[in-house]
Amino acid sequence: MKKLILGVFCVLVLSVGPAFPHCQIPCGIYDDEARFRMMEEDILTVEKSMNEINRLTKENDKDYNQIVRWVNNKEHHADKISETATYYFMAQRVAPVDIGKEREYRAYMDKLSPLHELVFYSMKAKQTVDLSYVDKMRAALEKFRAVYSNK
Repeated sequence: MKKLILGVFCVLVLSVGPAFPHCQIPCGIYDDEARFRMMEEDILTVEKSMNEINRLTKENDKDYNQIVRWVNNKEHHADKISETATYYFMAQRVAPVDIGKEREYRAYMDKLSPLHELVFYSMKAKQTVDLSYVDKMRAALEKFRAVYSNK
């Protein structure tokens, strides 16, 4: 019996998928400001990773292990930005609005547009070490925060 329980436990632990920023059940536990702070930190980490990649690739004696680690770190945090924007804000906090409700629909689109920019620029940040995408992510996040705060 102990072996069966241990086996089931191992299967459950090993089969757990990736963790997303929040559950997708109607729990009512939301901390929007925490999500904004997490995304700000992720953007800062992407920026630092890009700077380190740029620095390390300019060295004569390149440390490829460190370069790969910084690339993986950059991509991981860019993914976290996309996940928070989509799985937390788009899936749970910014509800679709019927196009016939003009004022509400405009407010919905005003929120959706910077979220899409944020996801797009986080994807671009994964593809390159161009620091302009960090600035674009920050601008999109601040734009979204401003319109989102005026719910």
